Amino acid sequence: MIEILNPTDLLRAKDAGALVADILQTLKSRSTVGTNLLDINLWAHSMITEAGAQSCYVDYEPSFGRGPFGHYICTSVNDAVLHGLPYDYTLANGDLLTLDLAVSKGGVVADSAVSFIVGDVRPPESVAMINATERALSAGIAAAGPGARIGDISHAIGSVLSEAGYLINTEFGGHGVGSTMHQDPHVSNTGRPGRGYRLRPGLLLALEPWVMADTAKLVTDADGWTLRSATGCRTAHSEHTIAITNDGAEILTLPKQAQP
Repeated sequence: MIEILNPTDLLRAKDAGALVADILQTLKSRSTVGTNLLDINLWAHSMITEAGAQSCYVDYEPSFGRGPFGHYICTSVNDAVLHGLPYDYTLANGDLLTLDLAVSKGGVVADSAVSFIVGDVRPPESVAMINATERALSAGIAAAGPGARIGDISHAIGSVLSEAGYLINTEFGGHGVGSTMHQDPHVSNTGRPGRGYRLRPGLLLALEPWVMADTAKLVTDADGWTLRSATGCRTAHSEHTIAITNDGAEILTLPKQAQP
């Protein structure tokens, strides 16, 4: 299903996006050396509930997972890249943490992810990998607009990641959002320009470049959810929800300090 939102729904989408951005920034600031992943999950739960919003994760039960996710945020550390199930782990100096959050507010979903290094140890390879996903995300957003095609976004993202030297996994990528978290169209992180669905004003897309340092192969953790690099290498993931407008694309999950 592909949803095209009306102007009223788009206003709700902006509210949802602002909430997701605010929660992620707050959680990022609190995620320091010694923080437990389960505490991050509790903080997310509290902020979602206080805002009168609903988690898209706690009851999420897709075919690729093992039962309901049961938590309020994805916390992926180091070699974990997607669907990181929070568990009893204390963050260490130099850990690469990805927080991925999807929330429904007013009946509309926003989805975003941020990767960052905990503490003051900053391995250059990890910094470069995070920067590459952020540049790829910016390129994908720049390629989005009315009349463009999904393949244009995929090509823009994939070009940046490939030029940075990373292999690209196509099992998981970006997607449409709206009244539910995962909708068509699928947005692969590499592709051919001029192909696929033509973008229309009112379409919401969650774009999410992610890479692993030296592989494109994923393995599933024993928890049935967490996806890790097959080689144990580090990973990074950046994501924004955007709305296609008459003039281009508007980022709905941009943190306040990063807004123009």
